[in-house]
Amino acid sequence: MKTRTTWLDRLYQRIIGLASHRHANSALAGVSFAESSVFPIPPDIMLIPMVLARPRKAFWIATVCTVASVLGGVLGYYIGHELYDLVGRPIIEFYHQTEKFNGLRDEYNKWGAWIVFIAGITPIPYKVFTIASGVANLDIWIFVLASIVSRGLRFFGISLILYVFGDTMRVFIEKHLNKLLLLSLVFLFVGYLVISWWF
Repeated sequence: MKTRTTWLDRLYQRIIGLASHRHANSALAGVSFAESSVFPIPPDIMLIPMVLARPRKAFWIATVCTVASVLGGVLGYYIGHELYDLVGRPIIEFYHQTEKFNGLRDEYNKWGAWIVFIAGITPIPYKVFTIASGVANLDIWIFVLASIVSRGLRFFGISLILYVFGDTMRVFIEKHLNKLLLLSLVFLFVGYLVISWWF
């Protein structure tokens, strides 16, 4: 019996194919960098198929993703610190956080490093907190260290799981692709709700 192929299956196979492209690392770096400051799509959607396609490069791929993400976070910090009115405010407004944004400054006085850490490892949109860190004038080195640890844990953790259970995970992903997409959308939605509640 022939299995029905959905648009999602075709998209997944397309991404898997692109994951082996010679410019895949550069594309991943670009997405990771942009996601930490302005881009709404998380780099996991590229990281996962790239590691599945090239498991021997798993930790190098995680390194590229982590470094680019942290550098993008520094750009987000700069936007918040120097360019908030020009660039940062429209981004915050996009996430409908303008009214409560100032309340986060006080929280940063106590919990700055932990806020960045939690945002870095969860589905919460990281860019909001990179910009907020700049606005709140969080110590840049604390920000960078928290970003390295949290982003590293997230991307290396995903890569390690895929490296160890690569074939099993590939079968699982392909079998439950629709459910995983729905789950990721739920996590993203929950992330936005957490931000709304937090602010």
